[in-house]
Amino acid sequence: MPLTLRLALRDWDYMTPLVLGDVSSPKLDIKVDRIGTLVSHVGKSDAYDAAEMSFSRYTQLCIDGDESVVGIPNFIMRGFRHRCVITTKDSPITELGHLAGKRIGVTGWRDSGNTWTRAALRREGVGVEDAMWYAGRLTEAHPIVDRLDGFGRPGRIEAAPGERPMIDLLRDGELDAIFTPFMPDGYFAEDSPFRQVLSDFRGAERRYFDDVGYVPGMHLIGLKAGFVAEHPWVIAELSALIDESQRVWLSKRRKYAETTPWMFDELLKSSVELPQGWDASGFAVNRTMIHDFANELHVQGILPRRLTPEELFQFDTDGSRIDAKAAG
Repeated sequence: MPLTLRLALRDWDYMTPLVLGDVSSPKLDIKVDRIGTLVSHVGKSDAYDAAEMSFSRYTQLCIDGDESVVGIPNFIMRGFRHRCVITTKDSPITELGHLAGKRIGVTGWRDSGNTWTRAALRREGVGVEDAMWYAGRLTEAHPIVDRLDGFGRPGRIEAAPGERPMIDLLRDGELDAIFTPFMPDGYFAEDSPFRQVLSDFRGAERRYFDDVGYVPGMHLIGLKAGFVAEHPWVIAELSALIDESQRVWLSKRRKYAETTPWMFDELLKSSVELPQGWDASGFAVNRTMIHDFANELHVQGILPRRLTPEELFQFDTDGSRIDAKAAG
Protein backbone atom coordinates (compact mmCIF):
# COMPACT_ATOMS: atom_id res chain seq x y z
CA MET A 1 0.00 0.00 0.00
CA PRO A 2 1.45 3.41 -0.98
CA LEU A 3 2.34 5.94 1.69
CA THR A 4 0.04 8.98 1.80
CA LEU A 5 1.72 12.38 1.64
CA ARG A 6 -0.35 15.54 2.15
CA LEU A 7 1.18 18.30 0.03
CA ALA A 8 0.22 21.99 -0.14
CA LEU A 9 0.99 23.75 -3.44
CA ARG A 10 0.05 26.83 -5.39
CA ASP A 11 -1.47 26.44 -8.85
CA TRP A 12 1.76 26.34 -10.86
CA ASP A 13 0.91 25.14 -14.34
CA TYR A 14 3.59 22.46 -14.48
CA MET A 15 2.15 20.79 -11.37
CA THR A 16 -1.02 19.95 -13.32
CA PRO A 17 0.09 16.42 -14.33
CA LEU A 18 0.87 15.67 -10.68
CA VAL A 19 -2.43 17.11 -9.42
CA LEU A 20 -4.45 15.23 -12.06
CA GLY A 21 -2.65 11.95 -11.45
CA ASP A 22 -1.02 11.78 -14.89
CA VAL A 23 2.25 11.52 -12.97
CA SER A 24 2.09 9.08 -10.09
CA SER A 25 4.04 6.62 -8.00
CA PRO A 26 3.22 3.13 -6.71
CA LYS A 27 5.07 4.05 -3.51
CA LEU A 28 3.57 7.45 -2.79
CA ASP A 29 -0.06 8.59 -2.80
CA ILE A 30 0.19 12.36 -2.98
CA LYS A 31 -2.85 14.31 -1.82
CA VAL A 32 -2.39 17.83 -3.21
CA ASP A 33 -4.16 20.71 -1.55
CA ARG A 34 -4.22 23.72 -3.89
CA ILE A 35 -3.52 26.80 -1.79
CA GLY A 36 -3.43 30.52 -2.49
CA THR A 37 -1.43 31.52 0.58
CA LEU A 38 1.65 29.60 1.64
CA VAL A 39 1.48 27.49 4.81
CA SER A 40 2.97 29.59 7.60
CA HIS A 41 5.08 26.76 9.07
CA VAL A 42 4.78 23.27 7.65
CA GLY A 43 6.81 21.88 10.54
CA LYS A 44 3.99 22.84 12.91
CA SER A 45 1.12 21.98 10.58
CA ASP A 46 -1.40 19.28 11.42
CA ALA A 47 -2.81 19.38 7.89
CA TYR A 48 0.29 18.74 5.77
CA ASP A 49 3.38 16.56 5.58
CA ALA A 50 5.06 18.76 2.97
CA ALA A 51 4.46 22.14 1.40
CA GLU A 52 5.69 24.78 -0.97
CA MET A 53 7.51 27.33 1.14
CA SER A 54 9.35 30.62 0.90
CA PHE A 55 13.10 30.25 0.41
CA SER A 56 13.62 33.30 2.64
CA ARG A 57 11.53 31.95 5.48
CA TYR A 58 13.25 28.60 5.16
CA THR A 59 16.63 30.28 5.66
CA GLN A 60 15.23 31.95 8.77
CA LEU A 61 14.30 28.55 10.19
CA CYS A 62 17.85 27.38 9.51
CA ILE A 63 19.53 30.31 11.24
CA ASP A 64 17.10 30.00 14.17
CA GLY A 65 18.09 26.37 14.62
CA ASP A 66 14.55 25.17 13.86
CA GLU A 67 15.07 21.64 12.53
CA SER A 68 11.40 20.75 12.17
CA VAL A 69 11.49 21.27 8.38
CA VAL A 70 13.74 19.58 5.82
CA GLY A 71 14.12 21.70 2.72
CA ILE A 72 15.00 20.04 -0.57
CA PRO A 73 16.65 22.01 -3.40
CA ASN A 74 13.75 21.61 -5.78
CA PHE A 75 12.79 25.22 -6.56
CA ILE A 76 9.22 25.06 -7.75
CA MET A 77 8.89 28.82 -8.17
CA ARG A 78 11.53 30.57 -10.22
CA GLY A 79 11.46 33.78 -12.16
CA PHE A 80 13.35 36.81 -13.35
CA ARG A 81 12.58 39.93 -11.36
CA HIS A 82 13.28 42.82 -13.73
CA ARG A 83 9.72 42.54 -15.05
CA CYS A 84 8.32 42.82 -11.53
CA VAL A 85 8.97 46.56 -11.04
CA ILE A 86 6.01 48.64 -12.18
CA THR A 87 5.26 52.34 -12.32
CA THR A 88 2.74 54.63 -14.03
CA LYS A 89 2.66 55.12 -17.79
CA ASP A 90 3.44 58.83 -17.45
CA SER A 91 6.38 58.27 -15.06
CA PRO A 92 9.84 59.48 -16.15
CA ILE A 93 11.37 56.37 -14.54
CA THR A 94 12.64 54.06 -17.29
CA GLU A 95 15.66 52.36 -15.67
CA LEU A 96 16.13 50.55 -12.37
CA GLY A 97 18.90 53.01 -11.54
CA HIS A 98 16.32 55.84 -11.71
CA LEU A 99 14.77 54.47 -8.49
CA ALA A 100 17.52 55.96 -6.33
CA GLY A 101 15.87 58.32 -3.86
CA LYS A 102 12.38 57.19 -4.86
CA ARG A 103 9.44 55.75 -2.90
CA ILE A 104 9.09 52.04 -3.56
CA GLY A 105 6.29 49.72 -2.41
CA VAL A 106 6.78 46.04 -1.60
CA THR A 107 4.20 43.45 -0.60
CA GLY A 108 6.43 41.94 2.09
CA TRP A 109 9.89 43.02 3.18
CA ARG A 110 11.53 39.63 3.63
CA ASP A 111 9.70 37.90 0.75
CA SER A 112 12.07 35.90 -1.44
CA GLY A 113 10.94 37.57 -4.65
CA ASN A 114 11.38 41.05 -3.22
CA THR A 115 14.82 40.08 -1.96
CA TRP A 116 15.81 39.07 -5.50
CA THR A 117 14.28 42.28 -6.93
CA ARG A 118 16.28 44.41 -4.51
CA ALA A 119 19.32 42.40 -5.61
CA ALA A 120 18.60 43.44 -9.21
CA LEU A 121 18.38 47.08 -8.10
CA ARG A 122 21.59 46.74 -6.11
CA ARG A 123 23.37 45.69 -9.29
CA GLU A 124 22.25 49.05 -10.72
CA GLY A 125 23.56 51.01 -7.73
CA VAL A 126 20.34 51.26 -5.71
CA GLY A 127 20.71 49.59 -2.32
CA VAL A 128 18.35 49.46 0.63
CA GLU A 129 19.70 52.76 1.96
CA ASP A 130 19.24 54.51 -1.37
CA ALA A 131 15.43 54.57 -1.47
CA MET A 132 12.39 54.97 0.77
CA TRP A 133 10.47 51.74 1.17
CA TYR A 134 6.86 51.02 2.05
CA ALA A 135 5.39 47.59 2.76
CA GLY A 136 1.70 46.99 2.25
CA ARG A 137 -1.06 45.14 0.42
CA LEU A 138 -1.10 45.38 -3.35
CA THR A 139 -4.86 45.89 -3.83
CA GLU A 140 -8.04 46.30 -1.82
CA ALA A 141 -8.67 42.57 -2.22
CA HIS A 142 -5.54 41.68 -0.24
CA PRO A 143 -5.68 41.47 3.57
CA ILE A 144 -4.16 44.01 5.93
CA VAL A 145 -1.37 42.14 7.70
CA ASP A 146 2.08 42.93 9.08
CA ARG A 147 4.25 43.06 5.96
CA LEU A 148 7.26 44.65 7.66
CA ASP A 149 7.87 41.46 9.65
CA GLY A 150 10.04 43.24 12.21
CA PHE A 151 12.26 45.02 9.66
CA GLY A 152 10.61 48.44 9.81
CA ARG A 153 12.79 51.52 10.30
CA PRO A 154 11.24 55.00 10.52
CA GLY A 155 12.35 57.10 7.61
CA ARG A 156 13.59 54.12 5.59
CA ILE A 157 11.24 51.10 5.75
CA GLU A 158 7.68 51.82 6.83
CA ALA A 159 4.15 50.48 6.51
CA ALA A 160 2.12 51.83 3.57
CA PRO A 161 0.46 55.11 4.63
CA GLY A 162 -2.94 54.46 6.15
CA GLU A 163 -2.73 50.81 5.04
CA ARG A 164 -3.98 52.01 1.65
CA PRO A 165 -3.52 49.56 -1.23
CA MET A 166 -0.21 50.27 -2.91
CA ILE A 167 -1.71 50.26 -6.38
CA ASP A 168 -3.85 53.24 -5.27
CA LEU A 169 -0.81 54.97 -3.80
CA LEU A 170 1.07 54.48 -7.07
CA ARG A 171 -1.84 55.79 -9.14
CA ASP A 172 -2.14 58.87 -6.87
CA GLY A 173 1.57 59.67 -7.04
CA GLU A 174 2.37 58.74 -3.43
CA LEU A 175 4.64 55.92 -4.59
CA ASP A 176 7.04 55.97 -7.53
CA ALA A 177 7.17 52.22 -8.15
CA ILE A 178 5.95 48.87 -6.80
CA PHE A 179 7.52 45.42 -6.72
CA THR A 180 5.02 42.72 -7.71
CA PRO A 181 5.21 39.51 -9.77
CA PHE A 182 1.40 39.32 -9.87
CA MET A 183 -0.15 42.14 -11.85
CA PRO A 184 -3.39 43.64 -10.50
CA ASP A 185 -6.72 43.31 -12.28
CA GLY A 186 -6.84 45.55 -15.32
CA TYR A 187 -3.08 45.72 -15.73
CA PHE A 188 -3.20 44.14 -19.18
CA ALA A 189 -6.01 46.37 -20.41
CA GLU A 190 -5.19 48.93 -23.09
CA ASP A 191 -6.22 51.80 -20.82
CA SER A 192 -4.21 50.59 -17.81
CA PRO A 193 -2.39 53.50 -16.14
CA PHE A 194 0.55 51.24 -15.27
CA ARG A 195 3.58 49.74 -17.02
CA GLN A 196 6.82 47.95 -16.26
CA VAL A 197 9.69 50.30 -15.44
CA LEU A 198 11.84 48.55 -18.07
CA SER A 199 10.36 48.57 -21.56
CA ASP A 200 12.82 45.83 -22.57
CA PHE A 201 12.76 43.80 -19.38
CA ARG A 202 13.41 40.64 -21.38
CA GLY A 203 16.71 42.05 -22.64
CA ALA A 204 17.70 43.01 -19.09
CA GLU A 205 16.81 39.54 -17.85
CA ARG A 206 18.84 37.88 -20.60
CA ARG A 207 21.88 39.97 -19.66
CA TYR A 208 21.30 39.11 -16.00
CA PHE A 209 21.20 35.40 -16.82
CA ASP A 210 24.38 35.71 -18.86
CA ASP A 211 26.04 37.31 -15.83
CA VAL A 212 24.84 35.00 -13.05
CA GLY A 213 23.95 31.77 -14.87
CA TYR A 214 20.62 31.05 -13.20
CA VAL A 215 16.96 31.99 -12.95
CA PRO A 216 16.31 33.03 -9.31
CA GLY A 217 14.46 30.57 -7.10
CA MET A 218 11.82 31.87 -4.70
CA HIS A 219 9.97 28.82 -3.36
CA LEU A 220 11.11 25.31 -2.55
CA ILE A 221 9.65 22.12 -1.11
CA GLY A 222 9.78 21.63 2.64
CA LEU A 223 8.94 18.38 4.41
CA LYS A 224 8.33 17.69 8.07
CA ALA A 225 11.56 16.43 9.57
CA GLY A 226 9.74 13.68 11.46
CA PHE A 227 8.13 12.45 8.26
CA VAL A 228 11.54 12.32 6.56
CA ALA A 229 13.11 10.53 9.51
CA GLU A 230 10.43 7.85 9.32
CA HIS A 231 10.40 7.63 5.51
CA PRO A 232 13.77 8.89 4.20
CA TRP A 233 13.08 7.63 0.67
CA VAL A 234 10.26 10.18 0.31
CA ILE A 235 12.67 12.99 -0.61
CA ALA A 236 13.86 11.27 -3.77
CA GLU A 237 10.41 9.99 -4.71
CA LEU A 238 8.65 13.33 -4.31
CA SER A 239 11.37 15.28 -6.09
CA ALA A 240 11.37 12.84 -9.00
CA LEU A 241 7.60 13.20 -9.34
CA ILE A 242 7.84 16.99 -9.39
CA ASP A 243 10.56 16.84 -12.04
CA GLU A 244 8.50 14.42 -14.13
CA SER A 245 5.40 16.59 -13.81
CA GLN A 246 7.41 19.52 -15.11
CA ARG A 247 8.74 17.48 -18.05
CA VAL A 248 5.29 16.21 -18.99
CA TRP A 249 3.75 19.67 -18.78
CA LEU A 250 6.42 21.25 -21.00
CA SER A 251 5.81 18.56 -23.60
CA LYS A 252 2.06 19.21 -23.51
CA ARG A 253 2.49 22.97 -23.61
CA ARG A 254 4.64 22.72 -26.72
CA LYS A 255 2.01 20.50 -28.33
CA TYR A 256 -0.97 22.68 -27.41
CA ALA A 257 0.67 26.11 -27.70
CA GLU A 258 -2.16 27.36 -29.93
CA THR A 259 -4.26 28.14 -26.86
CA THR A 260 -2.38 31.46 -26.55
CA PRO A 261 -1.42 33.47 -29.65
CA TRP A 262 2.36 33.70 -30.14
CA MET A 263 3.04 31.19 -27.37
CA PHE A 264 4.75 28.98 -29.97
CA ASP A 265 7.13 31.83 -30.76
CA GLU A 266 7.77 32.34 -27.05
CA LEU A 267 8.54 28.66 -26.54
CA LEU A 268 10.98 28.72 -29.45
CA LYS A 269 12.75 31.80 -28.11
CA SER A 270 12.98 30.38 -24.59
CA SER A 271 14.45 27.12 -25.86
CA VAL A 272 17.16 29.09 -27.67
CA GLU A 273 17.87 31.76 -25.06
CA LEU A 274 17.93 29.49 -22.00
CA PRO A 275 20.18 26.43 -21.88
CA GLN A 276 18.73 22.99 -21.30
CA GLY A 277 18.56 22.30 -17.58
CA TRP A 278 18.13 25.92 -16.50
CA ASP A 279 15.29 24.80 -14.22
CA ALA A 280 16.93 21.59 -12.98
CA SER A 281 16.49 20.59 -9.36
CA GLY A 282 19.36 19.47 -7.16
CA PHE A 283 22.01 20.99 -4.93
CA ALA A 284 25.09 21.12 -7.17
CA VAL A 285 23.37 22.73 -10.15
CA ASN A 286 21.74 25.34 -7.88
CA ARG A 287 24.61 25.96 -5.48
CA THR A 288 25.62 29.31 -6.96
CA MET A 289 22.05 30.58 -6.83
CA ILE A 290 21.66 29.35 -3.24
CA HIS A 291 24.92 31.06 -2.27
CA ASP A 292 23.91 34.35 -3.89
CA PHE A 293 20.49 34.35 -2.25
CA ALA A 294 21.97 33.73 1.22
CA ASN A 295 24.42 36.54 0.56
CA GLU A 296 21.62 38.93 -0.42
CA LEU A 297 19.69 38.12 2.74
CA HIS A 298 22.73 39.12 4.76
CA VAL A 299 23.64 42.21 2.72
CA GLN A 300 20.05 43.44 2.90
CA GLY A 301 19.97 43.02 6.69
CA ILE A 302 17.47 40.17 6.79
CA LEU A 303 19.91 37.59 8.21
CA PRO A 304 22.59 38.48 10.78
CA ARG A 305 25.25 36.38 9.03
CA ARG A 306 25.88 34.64 5.74
CA LEU A 307 24.74 31.04 5.64
CA THR A 308 26.58 28.64 3.37
CA PRO A 309 24.61 26.48 0.92
CA GLU A 310 25.74 23.43 2.90
CA GLU A 311 24.25 24.92 6.07
CA LEU A 312 20.92 25.40 4.33
CA PHE A 313 20.45 21.95 2.83
CA GLN A 314 21.09 18.61 4.53
CA PHE A 315 19.70 16.45 1.74
CA ASP A 316 19.90 16.53 -2.02
CA THR A 317 16.90 15.78 -4.21
CA ASP A 318 18.01 12.14 -4.53
CA GLY A 319 17.84 11.76 -0.75
CA SER A 320 21.59 11.63 -0.23
CA ARG A 321 23.21 13.70 2.49
CA ILE A 322 25.00 16.77 1.15
CA ASP A 323 27.61 16.85 3.92
CA ALA A 324 28.56 13.27 3.06
CA LYS A 325 29.03 14.28 -0.59
CA ALA A 326 31.20 17.21 0.46
CA ALA A 327 33.33 14.96 2.65
CA GLY A 328 33.74 12.51 -0.22
